[in-house]
Amino acid sequence: MQDINNGIIKVVRSLAVKKYRDDERLFVAEGTKCVRDTWDYFNCKWLICTRAWHDRLANATMHDKIVLANNQQMAKMSQFSTPSDVIAVYEMPEKEIDEKEVRDGLNIVLDNVQDPGNLGTIIRLADWYGIKNIFASIGTVDVYNHKVVQATMGAISRVKVHYCDVPNLLEEYNDLPVWGTFLDGDNIYQSELDNKGFVVFGNEGQGIGQKVSKLVNKRLLIPSWNSGETSESLNVGVATAVVISEFRRSVLKNK
Repeated sequence: MQDINNGIIKVVRSLAVKKYRDDERLFVAEGTKCVRDTWDYFNCKWLICTRAWHDRLANATMHDKIVLANNQQMAKMSQFSTPSDVIAVYEMPEKEIDEKEVRDGLNIVLDNVQDPGNLGTIIRLADWYGIKNIFASIGTVDVYNHKVVQATMGAISRVKVHYCDVPNLLEEYNDLPVWGTFLDGDNIYQSELDNKGFVVFGNEGQGIGQKVSKLVNKRLLIPSWNSGETSESLNVGVATAVVISEFRRSVLKNK
């Protein structure tokens, strides 16, 4: 256990910026629930907390990682308007793609999803529905953005998010089905769905980009039940929940 110093404060503050997260290969989790949901899954560099938090909740096995800070110092490092009593600084894990796991399972693909809350929600959904891998375009928001980490509610520990050239990925696995939602797609509730392949979700405003949409070979539609004027589209997190739930329901239906 040690007291905090200006060097540690500087590093933690810099991790609010993706460039420095990538340079340091570090990211933060903030708040008691987020920290306790993740500390068993990542290598911790520092567990920064107030003395009061330490005395109530600290993990004894992390004694050598603990850095004590006062409330003013915590406020300097916090990325939230109301600072918490604990910040964990974790090393970014190395994520290898398990080809067998990809080929044998259902995988989510994200094409330029921008909102941190949406990405965090999608990671939680993947965790809930047993999806191990999410493939994201380079333009998708960073999974280690603090808002994403917070929104995953610990699911970031169990779901692997890989950043890649999405068209190249889909061409590499061109023997697997690729689903996506479009306004001219087939009604998802009347479609034959499989539990292997890729399900693509697009940008909040633009949907699935042209390069990726050309590689979607199974176009789906989530139909509106309102025959009159209705919303233009569904939020991408909501659409993911509807679509993945229907894929999982089809497994039970076909047993």
